[in-house]
Amino acid sequence: MSSACLLASASASSSMNVFQLGNYTVSVFPVNPQSTVSPLTNSFYSQLIQHIASHGYIVIAPQLFEIDEMESAKGVTEWLSNGLGSVLPPMVRPNLSKAALGGHSRGGKIAFALALSYTSNPPSSNGIKYSALVGIDPVEGPRKGMPLPPIVLTYVPRSFDLDMAALVVGSGLGEIRTSALIHACAPKGVNHKEYFNECRLPAYHFVVKDYGHMDTLDDVTRGIKGIATYRACKSGKSREPMRTFVGGITIAFLKAYLEGDHSHLNAIKDGKDISLPVELQTVECLED
Repeated sequence: MSSACLLASASASSSMNVFQLGNYTVSVFPVNPQSTVSPLTNSFYSQLIQHIASHGYIVIAPQLFEIDEMESAKGVTEWLSNGLGSVLPPMVRPNLSKAALGGHSRGGKIAFALALSYTSNPPSSNGIKYSALVGIDPVEGPRKGMPLPPIVLTYVPRSFDLDMAALVVGSGLGEIRTSALIHACAPKGVNHKEYFNECRLPAYHFVVKDYGHMDTLDDVTRGIKGIATYRACKSGKSREPMRTFVGGITIAFLKAYLEGDHSHLNAIKDGKDISLPVELQTVECLED
């Protein structure tokens, strides 16, 4: 999430309302103990992870260094084919022919970078097929002209040569500063708008009105880093609606591009899903 989050389809997913918890029991356990500190702690995403996993998906959310995070993330993807099955409960079988890459904030940027690198240099792990890419409020850097490595944005429309469908979710308040002393958390010119603008079809862009960059996190985030998540970014009244939407739209997107069921995604993009927990200020789609 703050580092790249890898999503792999497990067994058949739940057919329930995507904005509600699914009917799968969720178990959470560490699978990558060598990983270490990143700007946001992956435990801050526990409620979002449980939402997605409850619909029948295995979610791997590694905690990565900012230094060498691309190589670390690639290492996790290579571990999936040989290592994932050994840490799952006996009754759970991962389907690595239906997998996705995703992340939030800088993690969204890393997920895009990984996906772009795999277009020209596919992962060596046997049996893994990435069919979907999820960027939750991806951020290229502190402002335009100051990208942080790895550089992803080219500012050339439809320039991303991705061999997978893309979902980009943005926060309506992400461009607003909370202080003149610090930059916005998802600044104009380096945020979700630019990422979607460079995607080719199929791609989807949803921007949530009146919610901020950190509203994807758990309701309560503790410690120094946790306190900072409340103060650094402009936020909505509560985190639950934004987080619920992010979980639901991610599930709908995975159902569409991992399992061929476009009904939930179509209902949301066409404004026919009356269960939306938020108001959308932007809905854009690139489809065949």
